[in-house]
Formats: sequence, C-alpha cells, structure tokens
Amino acid sequence: MERGADEAIVAVTNLREFFHGSVQTALRKQRVEVDAHTEHYVVNILTMFARSEDLYENTPQGVQLRPLAVMLAEASEAASVQQRDVVLRRLGDVSLFVAGFFAQSFARRLVDIDYHIAMGGGAYGTLAESMRGSLRGQAFAAVFAELALKFQRLVDVLNEVAERAYEHSDKDVLRLYEIWLKTGSPRAYAILRRLGVEPVPAGRTGSLGSAH
Repeated sequence: MERGADEAIVAVTNLREFFHGSVQTALRKQRVEVDAHTEHYVVNILTMFARSEDLYENTPQGVQLRPLAVMLAEASEAASVQQRDVVLRRLGDVSLFVAGFFAQSFARRLVDIDYHIAMGGGAYGTLAESMRGSLRGQAFAAVFAELALKFQRLVDVLNEVAERAYEHSDKDVLRLYEIWLKTGSPRAYAILRRLGVEPVPAGRTGSLGSAH
C-alpha cells in the first residue's frame, strides 16, 4: 500500500507499452484532454494493478479488495498527514481502476459505479489540497487535482481500454442506460445511441426510446 502508482515498475515492459497505447487511443476517442503527467500516472495505475497482488489485500476475511469506506475511515483516523495521504492515494487509485475496468460487474453489487466515482474523486481532491501545502508534493498536486476534476471522464477512458470485442445484449444495454443515468457518462450515451437507443432522463415519459 505504501507504494504509489508512479513508483510501480513492472518487469513486463510490453504490458506498460500496451496500456500506454491503449490509454492514448481511448483519450482521443473520448475527446478527453489531460496533462502528460496525468496520463503517465493513469498508465502506471493500470500497469501496477494488472498484478493482482498489488490490487487485492490480505484481510481477516481473506485476500480481497478492501472496502472504500474502510480506507476512508483509515485516512480520517491516520496519525499523520503523510499517512493519511498514502491511504487517500490508494483510495483514489483503486476507485479509478475498479470503476474503469469493472463497470459492468457493478450491476451485481450493492455498491455501484457512482459511489466509486464520488469516493475516488473526493480522495484525489483532498490529496491535491494537501499536496499543495508541501514543497515535495507540489509536483503531484496538479496531477491529483486533474484526476479529481476529470474522474468520471477518465472512468470512461478506462472503460474504453477495458472493453474487448463483445456483443451488447439487452442486459448490457440496460446496464449502460443505468450507468448513464447515474453518472452522465458521455461514453455510455454514445454507445446507446450507436446501438439505436435514445437515452431519456428518469422522470420523463418512458425510459429507453428508439434513436432515429
């Protein structure tokens, strides 16, 4: 947990190159602009968490993802600002990776994607403010601020990276619609339109219409 995404060095160089190319392509496709340092940080998150031992943690219940609420509580009870920032960074990194790579699986969970977006964006925002107060952290403050500001759009980017060729079933369409309602995801909206579905905000007559 103490190792940050920028410090992760993976022996499989091709894996990092794969993520670098995939992220750049997805950023262009989603029309999301980020600073080169932010792009580098995101690529390193993907490279680091591609190894399950860096994503999952040993808990009393076994090896699993530590709940975000537990990490947030740990950050609030940290004995020092430095310790708090380490936990907040982990919280933001895990939230971004999980929301980006496992968006479809949230339909089977009690905690949905918008929760991860709120928690991760909030963690990065707090971290950016904290980093601005130290000379050593100022270099990262802008990166974390941009991650906080564009968290949802970066989730779209990672959704694009994670997506492989598959047919969108009716269940997938409903899930995409649910994601769009909860997060306003431009990517989910665009896919729905491409599949011939006109997303309609909740509260209006009907929910899914045919796009013309």
